[in-house]
Amino acid sequence: MMLRPDRPLARVPWRVRLQSRLASIRVRSALAAAAVVAAAVGLAGVGLVVVAQQILAGNVDAAATARAQQVAALAGAGTAPGGLIASGASDQTVLQLLDASGQVLIASPELVGRGPITTLRPGPGETEREQQPIARENDPFQVVAVGVTTTDGPRIVVVAGSLRPVRESVEFLTGSVAVGIPLLAAVVGLATYLFVGRSLLPVEAIRRQVASITGRDLTARVPIPATHDEVAALAETMNAMLDRLESSTRAQRRFVADASHELRSPLTTLRVGLDVLAANPEVPPDQLRRLHRETERLSRLVTDLLVLARADEHGLESRRSEVDLDDLAYRQLERLHSVRPELRVDLDLRPVRVLGDPHQLERAVVNLCENAARHARSRVALTVRAENGAAVLVVADDGAGIGAGDRERVFDRFVRLDDSRTRGSGGTGLGLAITREIVQWHGGTVVATAADEGGARFELRLPRDTDLDGDASCASS
Repeated sequence: MMLRPDRPLARVPWRVRLQSRLASIRVRSALAAAAVVAAAVGLAGVGLVVVAQQILAGNVDAAATARAQQVAALAGAGTAPGGLIASGASDQTVLQLLDASGQVLIASPELVGRGPITTLRPGPGETEREQQPIARENDPFQVVAVGVTTTDGPRIVVVAGSLRPVRESVEFLTGSVAVGIPLLAAVVGLATYLFVGRSLLPVEAIRRQVASITGRDLTARVPIPATHDEVAALAETMNAMLDRLESSTRAQRRFVADASHELRSPLTTLRVGLDVLAANPEVPPDQLRRLHRETERLSRLVTDLLVLARADEHGLESRRSEVDLDDLAYRQLERLHSVRPELRVDLDLRPVRVLGDPHQLERAVVNLCENAARHARSRVALTVRAENGAAVLVVADDGAGIGAGDRERVFDRFVRLDDSRTRGSGGTGLGLAITREIVQWHGGTVVATAADEGGARFELRLPRDTDLDGDASCASS
C-alpha cells in the first residue's frame, strides 16, 4: 500500500462549502426538528386562535343574550327597564327598546337620538342574532334582539355587545403565536444541533483515528465509547476489520519479503550457469545475451521487491549526511549513454546540497533517469536548482508522455502503461514506486507532468539543508 503525498487543498467555492455544511447530520437533524416543531406548534397555534375567537365571541353573545332577556323580562312584567339600559355603557354594550314598528322607545346614552341599530324584528318569545358595525363605530357588534309582549303591546329588546375586546385578544394571541413559533423552533433546532453534535463526538473521534491510519502502520485502533450503543458497535466492527486488514497485510508483506529473499539463491545459480554456458562455443551468443537480460531483469525485480517489503515493514533504513544533488545528477550522464548511446543528454545543474541518505537518493535519481531513457525518442534533460527553499531535480524526455489520468497512477506498484508493456523495455513497474517511497521518506515530493516537448517530466523536490553559493552550470550532450 502506497502513501500518497499530501496535496494542497484547492479553494472551495462558498456554495460548495455551504452545501457541505447543510448536508451534515447535525444541521439536517436540527433543521428537521425545527421544521417539525414549527409545523406542529403552527397548527396548534392556528387551532388555538380559532377556538379562542369562537369562545370569546360566544361569551359576548351569551352576555348580550342574558342582558336582552333580563330587560325583556322586566319589560314584560311592566317594570321600566331604564336602569338596566343606562348601565350598559360600562361593559361595552348598548341597548334599545323598540316598538313593533321599529320606533326607538328607550336607548342607551350612546344611542340617544339615533334610529334602530338593527333590522331584526323577532316576534314575542323569539330571539334573533347578527353581527354588524354600528354607525360611527369601526368595530363590529354582536346584536341580539328579543321579542316580548308588554301591557303596551309587543316590544323588541335590542342588545349589542362590542366585539373589540375579542378582536384585540385574538390579535394579541396571533402575534404571540407568530413570535413564539420561530423562537421555539430556533430553541429546539439549537438544542437538537448541540445534542446531536454531542452524540456524534465519538463518531468524529473514530473518523480522526481512521484518517490517521496508513498502510505503513495498521496497529492503531479506533476508540470504543462507553455508551454501548450503535456507535460503540460501529467502533468494535471497525476494529475487527482493522485486525483482519493488519493480519492480511502482514501475511502479504511476509510473503513478498520471503519470496524475494528466497529468489536470490536461484538467481545466483542462474548467473553461474550462464557464465559456464558462455564458455561453450556451441551456445548461440544471442541466446546468451537474451538470457542475461532476463536474469538481470529478474534480479532487479527481486531487489525492488525487497526494498518495498522492507519499507512497508520497518520503513527505509537511512543514514543522514550532506548530499550534493547536482553531483548525483551529473553521474547519470555516463549511465544514460551506456543504456542508449545515441541519446542526447542535456544538463543544467546548479550546486544544491540536501541532507539525506546518499545511496537512497542516488537510487531515486537512477530510477527517474532510467525511466526517461526507456521512453525518450532522442533527448533527455536533467535540471537541478534551488527554488523557494527546496532542492529541485527535473528529469524530462521527448517521448510519448504520460496522460493526465495516469500521472498519479504511474507511481503505484506494478503499473506499466500501454506503451511500455513489452518485455524488451526492461521495466518492472516498481522503479517509480520506489522513487516515491524514498522521496517521501526524505520529506519531499515527486510528481509527473508534461514536458515542453510533449514527453514526460518528473519533478523531485527535497527540503534543503544548506545553501551553496555559485551560479555555475554545465551543459553536455
